[in-house]
Amino acid sequence: MLARVPRWANENVLVGFDTNDDAGVYRLTPDLALVQTVDFFTPIVDDPYTFGAIAAANSLSDVYAMGGRPISALSIVAYPGKGDLDDLTEILRGGAEKMREAGCAILGGHSITDDEIKFGYAVTGTIHPSRVRANATAQAGDALVFTKRLGTGVIATALKRGLASPEHVAAAVDSMLALNRRAAEVLDGLDVHGLTDITGFGLIGHAREMAAASGVTLEIDSRLVRFLPGAVEYARQGALAGGLKNNREFSSGCVARDGAVSGEIESLLYDPQTSGGLLVSLPGADAARLETALEGAYRIGRVLPQGDSLIRLL
Repeated sequence: MLARVPRWANENVLVGFDTNDDAGVYRLTPDLALVQTVDFFTPIVDDPYTFGAIAAANSLSDVYAMGGRPISALSIVAYPGKGDLDDLTEILRGGAEKMREAGCAILGGHSITDDEIKFGYAVTGTIHPSRVRANATAQAGDALVFTKRLGTGVIATALKRGLASPEHVAAAVDSMLALNRRAAEVLDGLDVHGLTDITGFGLIGHAREMAAASGVTLEIDSRLVRFLPGAVEYARQGALAGGLKNNREFSSGCVARDGAVSGEIESLLYDPQTSGGLLVSLPGADAARLETALEGAYRIGRVLPQGDSLIRLL
């Protein structure tokens, strides 16, 4: 579909949609560029305030994934005409508080009447043109480091089915509420070659985008990937979202399996994440520095020269 969308050359577009990156980057001056992104979705938790805050953290993540600093946001709201306005207020308040935590100003927004609730933000950030962190520049020989645990989609599905325990939901919510700002700050001092955040397409889907854009193969060791409490158990019980199945159908053809991977673990690698962590490609020495400086950062694999498949799964 995107191949049929008209496009034209613009020397100031540093990152467009050609490489499926996390945000667009437009150069204003030799020393300043804008980072722009938009994201919104339906509620994944019951509490409206928490939903609003998660939606904000998720929208901000794409700017951090480009190495940028978010400065302003516009809200996007779809809400039932006869819906509870107190709940809507809490959604907006949760989002506003998270934006304030990020130091990002809300300038306004747009709302429509819709029977299905949806909420999110269009976020603008700034960055020096020479400091853009793209998904298209991973290099063979790099280590792969991830900054959060996986499993928010499976846990949200288990919650909807009445399977999830409160403590498991709380751990997933804490993960989704955590901004990627600290990770971006630590990465600013390292030799980062490739960077993306893991959200709706899951770990495999976004790793596939990085591998394709960079002309490499990413080797992911499933034994090293860490999961949120309860995620493996719920995946084993079949609490798999429709988005997970779509991700698997889209990306599995690019994956070569080298060794046995259990069904539930493999499913979680396709699990759509909300406000997920950052996947970083960088030299081994810098990977060690990242693991030391950023709590929760850990290696999950390495970057190989391009082979027969985009993803090699151990």
